[in-house]
Amino acid sequence: MSVPLSCLQLPSNDPTPIFEHYRGAYGTELLCAAVAHFNVFAELSTGSQSFESLRGRLNLQERPANVLFTALRAMGLLNRREDGAFELTAMAQEHLIPGSPFYVGDYVGLSAQSAGVLEMVERLRTSRPAGADDAKTGAAFIYRAGIESAMEQEASARSLTLALAGRAKNVAPVMAQRLDMTGVRTLVDVGGGTGIYAIALLQRNPSLRAIVFDRAEVLKVATEFAQSYGVADRLELVAGDMFRDDVPRGDAVLLSNILHDWDVPECRTLVQRCAAATEAGGRVLIHDVFLNDDLGGPLPIALYSSALFSVTEGRAYSAGEYANWLAEAGLTPQPVVPTLIHCGVLAGFKK
Repeated sequence: MSVPLSCLQLPSNDPTPIFEHYRGAYGTELLCAAVAHFNVFAELSTGSQSFESLRGRLNLQERPANVLFTALRAMGLLNRREDGAFELTAMAQEHLIPGSPFYVGDYVGLSAQSAGVLEMVERLRTSRPAGADDAKTGAAFIYRAGIESAMEQEASARSLTLALAGRAKNVAPVMAQRLDMTGVRTLVDVGGGTGIYAIALLQRNPSLRAIVFDRAEVLKVATEFAQSYGVADRLELVAGDMFRDDVPRGDAVLLSNILHDWDVPECRTLVQRCAAATEAGGRVLIHDVFLNDDLGGPLPIALYSSALFSVTEGRAYSAGEYANWLAEAGLTPQPVVPTLIHCGVLAGFKK
């Protein structure tokens, strides 16, 4: 009989820089789109504008405008004044207004017709994820009526689920070490994928039981993981749609890197559904990345937000946004507990 794998061994080296380098390309695409396709800096050269005015002039919907403006602020090119209006920073005024003596926009524009930039421009203009209009491949990480989903197809669901597990295997042992599960008998991992986060918490807390709630094709991979890590007797796999089917009840409901796939209305709905499935005295655990509450950075999260925006219907959110949704659902938000690779856990306790 093979020895079960451990999900509690911490990585010797923090892989965060690898993810930052990987996501760095989105900075090039957003900057070039802003300069060469949307003329953001020329638009602001005559004075400040409100969020609504600026996005209207650029013909951007709210979500892509948030992604683009957050990234430009994190790059030090836009300021947001106390009244909420956007204005150019000194660096942008000197180097990105057409006709200025030290203008570098034409240099940035050398990439204006590159495939990555044109793809980003299309995403910003349509606010639809890559693959949403491709009946063959489908969108990677979302389920939506009228949109094919790669997660409903066995081969692509397996490939994507295992790809995401690469990051999760690094983060899960840190989460299990730092997350206090006192009083939790049953954990429900909504959209849990391979179940690696639930597995780490099971191995760390021997009296804990867990349920992974996800799509049927994804749970085929979770079945293999449960057996390999020796927790199949304490891990139940339940197939379903988190927007339509009843969320299994538990003392704690975990949303790990789930909400960032969805726009604000869907996020609020999911938080409310998970809160309703949480037993009295229990908690909803949001494990994700967090923008600053003023949505001005930090840059690594702003670039990750653009990556999320490109392949999902969501973006990165701030701890303040998540806390508001938890409070709306009748939960009491707690301080963020950091894990790894820019992630952390924000808990909301149910009275």
